[in-house]
Amino acid sequence: MNKFLAVSRLKFNNESVETNTSSSQIQVERKVEKLFELFCSKAECNSETPVLYKQNHMTYIKNHMFVLPENYECLDSSRPWLCYWLCQSLALLNCELSVTEKSNVVSFLSNCQHETGGFCGGPNQMPHLAPTYAAVCALCLIGTSEAFSVINRDNLYKFLISLRLPNGSFRMHKYGESDVRAVYCAATVARLTNIYTDTLFDSSAQWVIRCQTYEGGFGGVPGVEAHGGYTFCGFSALLLLRSIHMCDTKSLLRWVANKQMSFEGGFQGRTNKLVDGCYSFWQAAIFPILSELLESEEQRTMWSMYNYQALQEYVLICCQNRYSGGLIDKPGKPPDVYHTCYVLSGLSIAQHSIKNNTCVIGKSENILNKTNPIYNIEESCLEKALQYFKIAGPINYEHF
Repeated sequence: MNKFLAVSRLKFNNESVETNTSSSQIQVERKVEKLFELFCSKAECNSETPVLYKQNHMTYIKNHMFVLPENYECLDSSRPWLCYWLCQSLALLNCELSVTEKSNVVSFLSNCQHETGGFCGGPNQMPHLAPTYAAVCALCLIGTSEAFSVINRDNLYKFLISLRLPNGSFRMHKYGESDVRAVYCAATVARLTNIYTDTLFDSSAQWVIRCQTYEGGFGGVPGVEAHGGYTFCGFSALLLLRSIHMCDTKSLLRWVANKQMSFEGGFQGRTNKLVDGCYSFWQAAIFPILSELLESEEQRTMWSMYNYQALQEYVLICCQNRYSGGLIDKPGKPPDVYHTCYVLSGLSIAQHSIKNNTCVIGKSENILNKTNPIYNIEESCLEKALQYFKIAGPINYEHF
């Protein structure tokens, strides 16, 4: 850990040109450096290693499962997302809800399902692809027969058809915006629930690949700047569409590898932005699949394509609220359930970044369950859901 005390060369150099962006970057680096130095001084005295405060995080998550503080009021149209973030976090921490708690979550999500198909952001709202993705993922994480049976697959297929555009893209909702998130959400729920058809996703891969930019990452729509979240959606969508051969993987590798911050160890979402804990997932999740693809192309084992140790150190030292629980964006920010989910997911990706092995910073107690880098659903939950819907078989497409 002493390396953090002698890495001034890795810090941002504004080359004597001060801007709002450069000032913000320097402020963040100072906060991170203080935390690194504090940890290093304790480690030298007590031989400490970074600790993941699992019990505190479990308490934080459970306290937010059914009662939320009023500052979450702005997420009233994103309530299935809250269910998903909390359920995924608990699954990674290997913590199960009680039978009654699971049933209560399932009952709520059932009330969010629209009669015409898809899920809404809350009861009596309009159906939308984003909460549909979140609700289906949450139900898969709960993993009971009651949870799986909630999903009306016939109506879900109708809903997806209603959002499809002639060029292969999808709208997020009726009359809504069309971007790469929509294709990813549609392909994900279709694959999860075994309602995927080539007809439904005809030309979708061709549209998605147009979103890959000259930088190597993906923008939300063709012709805009590459962004971490959209890059994850675009890359994962191509995987789900079985069209990853269309992607310029080497260009993507160059872009995403350069988004890991040299001093902090975490990832930024795009060029000239600050480090953010949530990109520990959005960016790092690309590497496991990308490694396999490039190994297949090159016919040789590839070395680690990012510094998974530095990412874990950033998360464990800089992104935890160790007292009240919950994980954060960056030092100085409060915890929230969104960052708790994606920081834990990114930590899981980093811990399992070596094939058939774990590479954990700190003691073995820090190990999280493995998450799937395409769906971001805990692996055992994902396998159970895919098996359930495989046995359920395809729906009858003749009347669509």
